[in-house]
Amino acid sequence: MRIDAHQHYWSMTRNDYGWITEDLPVLYRDYLPQDLEAHLVQHGIDGTIVVQAAPTVEETHYLFTLADQSDSILGVVGWLDLFDPAHREHYERYREHPKFVGFRIMIQEMADASRVLEPAFVEALNDYAKQDVPIDLLVKSDQLDVLVQLLDAVPGLRGVIDHIGKPGIAQHIFEPWATQMERLSKHPNVYCKISGMVTEADHQAWEAEHLRPYIEHALRVFGAERVMFGTDWPVCLLAASYDDVVGVLEGAIPGSWGELERVQLFGENARRFYKL
Repeated sequence: MRIDAHQHYWSMTRNDYGWITEDLPVLYRDYLPQDLEAHLVQHGIDGTIVVQAAPTVEETHYLFTLADQSDSILGVVGWLDLFDPAHREHYERYREHPKFVGFRIMIQEMADASRVLEPAFVEALNDYAKQDVPIDLLVKSDQLDVLVQLLDAVPGLRGVIDHIGKPGIAQHIFEPWATQMERLSKHPNVYCKISGMVTEADHQAWEAEHLRPYIEHALRVFGAERVMFGTDWPVCLLAASYDDVVGVLEGAIPGSWGELERVQLFGENARRFYKL
């Protein structure tokens, strides 16, 4: 089964996507399952993992509604705020939906990322880790030190780092991102999504060779068993087409990889991680 492990849908009339403004005209419109269908067929993608794009419980339930109407949506990663005393109630409601596969922590949006190291947050995350709940981790590269500390405090977490930790590709910054990602890869239950690279590069002037060292490093330190292909469509359209994103990853796959490793990258790992 081939799976795009990271993409989004949204409807602008919902008014809960504050980050999508008229200054981003390519994104400032509705994106729904019918808009992605042709791309999935073209690349032989059997289905996708749809990830929350707004920090609201309501948007997660909206994604469940879309999932009810679309066979191509294999799983929904919802939003959960572990600082909210009601997070457990929201989680229990999410669990009632058959396509709920986990939730995402949006560390990227925190003015002070170190807040995730507060005892109450760590305790809540440890509780979900004991239940083996799949958790997406959205971080920027300058927050990776905090993520290292968080995973050391929650060593059993079933987590996946979105967008290879958002390195400074446009600025050609490789360290300390590379060392931090290697440190994170030492946690055996932590995976890495090979996604979101084109929007971390120069949107107008990126080349595949700019992205290759970052992809190769992530593939090397996490190994073929803990990496997932994701397009981050439609956000990727800020810099590249769906075809471009697939092509960049295809071009960076090590020559030593065979069919087994490719199957793992392009679907099997996502199927296993999200317990599809």
